[in-house]
Amino acid sequence: MDAPEDQGWGGEISRRTLGSPVLFAVVYASLAAGVYFSLGVVADYALGLTPVIFLVGALLFGLAAMTYVEGASLHQDRGGSTVFARYAFNELWSFIAGWAILLDYVILIAVCAVSATNYAAAFYDPLGEGYVELALSLAIVAGVALGAIRGFSARRIRRLAFLVVADLVLQVGLIILGLATFFSFDVLTAPIDLGVTPTWEDLIFALGVATVVLIGLESASGLSGEVGVDRRGLRRLVTTATGSVAVVYVGIALVALTAVPVVDGKTALRGDDLVAPVLGITRAFEQQWLADSLTYVFAAAAVLTLIEAAASAMLGLSRLGYSLALNRQIPSGMGRLHPTFGTPFILIGAAGVIAGALVLPQDVDFLVGLYAFGALIGLMLAHLSIIRLRYTEPDRPRPYAMPFSVRFRGASLPLPAVLGAGLAILAFASVLGYHEGARYVGVGWMAAGLALYVIYRTTQEKPLTKRVTVRESALRMDREELEELGAFGTILVPIFGNDLDDDIMQTAGRLAGETHDDFDSEEGALIEALWIFEIPMSLPIDARLPEERLKRARAALGRAKAVGEEYHGVEVATATVRARSAGRAIVDEAQRRGVEAIVLAAEEPTQIRGGALLGGRGGANEGFAGAITKYVLAKATCQVILTAPAAREQDAQHRPTPETPGGDLGAIGEGTSPMSGR
Repeated sequence: MDAPEDQGWGGEISRRTLGSPVLFAVVYASLAAGVYFSLGVVADYALGLTPVIFLVGALLFGLAAMTYVEGASLHQDRGGSTVFARYAFNELWSFIAGWAILLDYVILIAVCAVSATNYAAAFYDPLGEGYVELALSLAIVAGVALGAIRGFSARRIRRLAFLVVADLVLQVGLIILGLATFFSFDVLTAPIDLGVTPTWEDLIFALGVATVVLIGLESASGLSGEVGVDRRGLRRLVTTATGSVAVVYVGIALVALTAVPVVDGKTALRGDDLVAPVLGITRAFEQQWLADSLTYVFAAAAVLTLIEAAASAMLGLSRLGYSLALNRQIPSGMGRLHPTFGTPFILIGAAGVIAGALVLPQDVDFLVGLYAFGALIGLMLAHLSIIRLRYTEPDRPRPYAMPFSVRFRGASLPLPAVLGAGLAILAFASVLGYHEGARYVGVGWMAAGLALYVIYRTTQEKPLTKRVTVRESALRMDREELEELGAFGTILVPIFGNDLDDDIMQTAGRLAGETHDDFDSEEGALIEALWIFEIPMSLPIDARLPEERLKRARAALGRAKAVGEEYHGVEVATATVRARSAGRAIVDEAQRRGVEAIVLAAEEPTQIRGGALLGGRGGANEGFAGAITKYVLAKATCQVILTAPAAREQDAQHRPTPETPGGDLGAIGEGTSPMSGR
């Protein structure tokens, strides 16, 4: 295990210093792996039109990249399409997206393991045959699962970035060398007889399979809470990732279909090289020394890349599964965190078992088709969610908003998302209609998931469409520890009309009511959202307020009520008060209303993310808070929870504690007494 200072939740990088190069590395790891295992499957169906299919796939990726970047910058929670669907629709649709993507993560782990063994066979033939191949595949799955339990560190980020750069250079080099050696327009186009070779059915299915390029976006969006990328960096990420997909996928396809051309309606990539298609290209070079050298180099690169992609998929799965457990979309016990490593070891173990079962048939064609089924469900819901959020949250700050939008029915309609949703729906219909495995296994997976969700929510007497959460510490602590810590039935939340309002209302929502529902308590909870009009001494306390201030207060309180009441069993009451001092007003109102806790946002970015333990007067941590926060912490007679964003320039020295994953929940201080963290 790497040094603790390099790790946050689940051993992952948690400080908000991940920039666009790291996001590109996470995205491209899956893209590079996709080249190694999907090329043969797509070529098997699309034949000479494989480059066209991959070009359309790159277009789908570009549209999806804009959608995912806008969604992840809009709501910076881990989870990708499941988060977008939560805010756009409800918890049921959020679960459907999350369950489909879980299937994709598991399949990606399995297909990477199977493909890695076939590339490893370039060094020793038995590694790609029979029981030896099966044993090695299962060993890769087991190793990935054990690595995920141990955690994700800064060292892993550096290794991933290096591998991505090296693999990108190798693939571009192969494209250049291959085009110079093999490319012939006639060789590529002569076998094409559209509707016959390939058939329309095969061509449409191949387009669905090309969606393997999309899962990297889910993994990257799951890191949205830990990234610090400005608007320009986000635009550059979309452009760079889309360009890389287009160049690499189309280029490799052009080389493959001219180096190993279609003959009599078939390509040699359909045979033994189906599971190691890139080696079909390297072996086609006439010079034996060159063919052997390239084969060994690309076999080694493929094995490393595929294993790394499987590990990244397990990381994405653990984060997504943890989010589903936290939001009670799957039994919260599934998200239980390891006492030493802080990772959801039960989820990871279950995923490893399922991936191992999918490895047994050693059928890449089946796995890739099933993979497309889940990816397209997530993609459809992601696009539709972003479209809806343009109407339901038109004024929410968007660090990145996709271009090419038009005014339609009072809001800005994103045309790329509309086009992406339409194409995804058509591709999904093709996969469902033309791939028997996807039709039965995929539908069975979704049906089983929906049954689990409905039965779990119903037996727990929870609504199907409303958000229900458990306290994050419930996945770390024993029952006795949680009962000692307790929960809050009445919470005061001062609202300031800034970007942190949603964060503190979500923190309060998690603490209120349902934070103790793992202990069979059905009591509801009240959040009192308070707007303070600070009146200067030069004016009477009952002075007339400008209409702009009144409108701003009403809008902020309305938004706070909507966010807080997303949580089951929570009622939000709103109020305004006039005062000379905001800090004193908060303390006085807390005493007058008899609340059990105050959830407070710092007035300015602090050196911590997700809240911090702050002592009373003269405490060592006073530098972390502004005047209002200091006053409340010093004077309040109830518990105070502080939540705040990270100051990026200080994150390298001040990292969040494992007790505050995702930056949602602060530590607790009580009155003027310094407290030890829990």
